[in-house]
Amino acid sequence: MLIDTHAHVNFRAFREDADEVIKRALENDTWMILVGSEYRTSKRAIDYANKYEKGVYAAIGIHPIHLHETEAEEEGEEINTTGEEFNYDIYEKLATFEKVVAIGEVGLDYFHLPKTGDIAAIKAKQKEVFLSQVALGRRKNLPVIIHCRDAHDDMLAILKDFKRKNRDLFPDDGRPWGVMHCFYGSEDLAWQYFNLGLMVSFTGLITFTDKADAIIRKAPLHKFMVETDCPFMAPEPFRGKRNEPLLVKYVAGRIAEAKGLTLEKIAEVTTRNARELFGI
Repeated sequence: MLIDTHAHVNFRAFREDADEVIKRALENDTWMILVGSEYRTSKRAIDYANKYEKGVYAAIGIHPIHLHETEAEEEGEEINTTGEEFNYDIYEKLATFEKVVAIGEVGLDYFHLPKTGDIAAIKAKQKEVFLSQVALGRRKNLPVIIHCRDAHDDMLAILKDFKRKNRDLFPDDGRPWGVMHCFYGSEDLAWQYFNLGLMVSFTGLITFTDKADAIIRKAPLHKFMVETDCPFMAPEPFRGKRNEPLLVKYVAGRIAEAKGLTLEKIAEVTTRNARELFGI
């Protein structure tokens, strides 16, 4: 069994066949967490999760690029955001649904900043809303799924400061309280996040080159999980095509190869890690 800890089958790329994609994964012993990026997709993640007795769960939150107007493209998918105002009470209500197992995805994204406007103010808003959602997760005892693109220095600084000022919100027994999704950084960066009580999650990016092999080899078995981030980043040999939860097995396979372990062992440990972090 495998758990795709970060899937966007609730996105428009799957509007014609979402249930087919979900059922195909479930029939092949692959569970998933459907992750929202703003209110609409967060609510849709819950709706899909509620349709299935087991194997499909939801995460709710606002992705940083949805806090301002953005026009971008990711692997042929157009991204047009209008700027949603974060309403704590609305997301707190969504967090009460039984199938919601995390707050996410939330974080910082300096890659998709607009070309014009008050960039300093936009970054400040991203930080403010991110920390509000981290606080929501801790108060609801839900882990946080963190997105960070071109912003690791700021991410580390504000998380260290927030934890120092809010020690009562974090577990004191060493249990992880969140995950850096789509991790593709250095061993040093990974350990900085590990030391903050976070895990990391690998995507199909690790199948494109051997760049991540060093951190994969050295990452403790209890510190990482697998994900697709579908519809993006389909692993080899499907690169360039629409990704889906079933393909998470190729991510697990690449990890097994790099660590010199069996696919069955990686499936076992990553499934256990996901169950423990998300309570599923």
